[in-house]
Parts: sequence; structure tokens; C-alpha cells
Amino acid sequence: MNVIYERCCGMDVHKKTIVACVFSGKKKEIRSFSTMTASLLSLVDWLKSVDCQCVAMEATGSYWKPIYNLLEMEEIPALVVNAQHIKAVPGRKTDVKDSEWIADLLRHGLLNGSFIPKREQRELKELVRYRRSMVQERARELNRIQKVLEGANIKLSSVVSEIDGKSSRDMLAMLAAGCNDAKAMANKARRQMRKKIPQLEEALHGFMGGHQRLMLDSMLKHIDFLEEHILLLDKEIREKMEPVREQIFLVDSIPGIGERSAQVIIAEIGTNMAQFPSAAHLASWAGLCPGNNESAGKRKSGKTRKGSDILRSTLIECAKVAGHLKSTYFSAQYSRIAARRGKNRATVAVAHSILTIVYHMLKTNSPYQELGPDFFEQRRKTEIVKKSVKRLEALGYAVSIDHQINASTA
Repeated sequence: MNVIYERCCGMDVHKKTIVACVFSGKKKEIRSFSTMTASLLSLVDWLKSVDCQCVAMEATGSYWKPIYNLLEMEEIPALVVNAQHIKAVPGRKTDVKDSEWIADLLRHGLLNGSFIPKREQRELKELVRYRRSMVQERARELNRIQKVLEGANIKLSSVVSEIDGKSSRDMLAMLAAGCNDAKAMANKARRQMRKKIPQLEEALHGFMGGHQRLMLDSMLKHIDFLEEHILLLDKEIREKMEPVREQIFLVDSIPGIGERSAQVIIAEIGTNMAQFPSAAHLASWAGLCPGNNESAGKRKSGKTRKGSDILRSTLIECAKVAGHLKSTYFSAQYSRIAARRGKNRATVAVAHSILTIVYHMLKTNSPYQELGPDFFEQRRKTEIVKKSVKRLEALGYAVSIDHQINASTA
């Protein structure tokens, strides 16, 4: 095989140690380093001293990030490679050290690097993902509150639609403070909820113990803490995304996508679509395309592959919303696929369509254009008319087709 890199390095990255193998011409040298910053700087100096042309390492958890950041600062080309791809290449994997095997594969150009965005986008992605985890933790805390209320025979959620609303929050605060007066608590209802005061009095009548009040008070304080920091993260993310505000607005205009979802999508895939050869490549990277598994002419499981978990879950959430909107292309697509293949596959198909639309919108910087709920019927208009005429004739009717140009002249 042809040698692509005369001087290259393969790294086997672990939590506490890094084993690096450098090929320099016909020479081979293996060294071990700690993952502490001082040791990593020594590793980088060694790579610079041998004039290393490229570095490859497995995408092991988040352990590759510290060394990748240093290599990026020193402008040393680096590939973060999917471990599954390395194992797929034939070789004496059990007899050769991982670092040497990676370096040998890199030397002959047999490795493809994973998509690693620029440092600014990686920082933004960390913020967006952390905010998402805090929002999810807030939802989990609300579920815990619901369990505490159920254990105390309080059925507040059976009357109110949102247990974290302003009226509900005032009632929960009184419960945590030791109040047992159901009428006084129900009187905290605001606006339209005041119509439900009799039902609230009945729902708030229960038996809350001291330990339950303590847990409820702690949970409410935790929710306040989370909400405060979510707002701080929202502000920081908006400031960092100011340069791509126009792209955020474009993505936000797609039915089913809100501002936060648009921020997640932009943070995960960026705004430069040149890094993905086509929309199909982007969908494959996100794990939203059907699996390709065929053998001996038989089509096997079409389960979607693994991809970006955050991007995939966000698009699935948006697809569920878009699929249930009225009078949109997505609702028509969801309905026709769900009837044949089920709701889950229909949701993934809608998510795939949303991501494809995002790709073309960002690539051409063009606004979203709604195709309408009758898009599929218009595309099959002639076929639908022929089938309808054939069915009517089969029932004994004589059918004459008169094309209606304008509905007002009918």
C-alpha cells in the first residue's frame, strides 16, 4: 500500500494515560504520557520536534477533547476516528498495540475522521447541551413533586393542566409551609382557574406528613435554582448566537421548531453546509436515515443508525409537534405514513424531512416555503382521478370529467 503520511502519530487515549506511536520514515517510536496538562504539553512538543504531519485517535468518550484542543491550538492536523471503523479494517488487532495499529492505518490513508466543528461551535454546543440537561432535570423534579402529592392524597394535577403554573406554585408553597386550609389554598387561583375553586378545594384536601412537606420545599427550591440558571444560560446562548441570528430565524420559521430547538440544531450542525456533501449525508450523520442492511437480495432490518443523540432527539420532538399541526405538509406526510407504517416511523420520516429542509435553507439562505396539506394529492392528481372514475364505473355510474378551471365559475 502507498504511504500517505511519512511522519504520523496514532494515539490510544484512556482516562489517565495516552499511548502514542509515531512513524517517522522507517522508524517507529512509542511513548506513554499522562493525561495531565503538563504531560500533554510534552506530548505536543514531541510531535512538533518530529514534524508530525497528522495525528489520529479514537473517539473515546470525552477523553479525546483535551489533546484535540492542544493540537488545534498548535495547528497540528488531527483525526478523531470512530472506533467501530478502526475495528472494521482487517488486521492483527489482538497482537498489535492499539496506538501502533492506529498509526499504521493513518500512515496508509485508511482512516476517515469524524466531523469535529470549530472551537467556537464546540463551546456553543456545550452550553446548549448543558441547558438541555437542566431543562430535563427540571422536568424530572416536577415528576417527583407529583409523586409526593399523590402520596399525600392531593390530586392537584387532576384539576390543573400545569402543575408548575403560577396558581399551582402558590398552592404548593402553602402546602410546603404547613398550611392545611384547602379553601385558603384554592383561593390562590388566578384568572380562568378561579372557575375551578370548588374542584381545587376537593383536590387539595389530603394528608401531608412532615417529611413530605420537607421534600416538597426542597424540590420547589431546586426548581427555582434551575429556572434561574436556565435563564442565565438562555442569555449567554443568545449573545453567542448573535452572529447567526438570521439563520436561527430561518430555522425557527419551520413548523414545529421553536427558538430553543433552532438553537440546538444550529449548535449541532453549524451554518456551513459545505461540510456535508448532501442532505442525505447530514441525515445519515444525525442518525435519521433508514439502515442499509441487505444480503443475498433480501432486505433486512432498516433500523436507523446511531448518530448525534441531542440533534436526533430534538428533531424527533419537533417532528411530533409538526406532525400534529393542521393544514401543513408535515401533517399530511405524518398521516399518510402513520396509516401504513405506524406512528414511530412516521415521526422519524417527518424529522428526516425537517433536517433536509434545514440543510437546503442554510445552504441557499432561503426562507421556508410551505407546500401545503394537499401536496401529495396534487402530485398524484391524475392517478387519483383515474382510480375514482374506475371505482364509480364499477358501481354502474357513467362518469364524465369536466375540468374546473376556476371555482368561482362552477
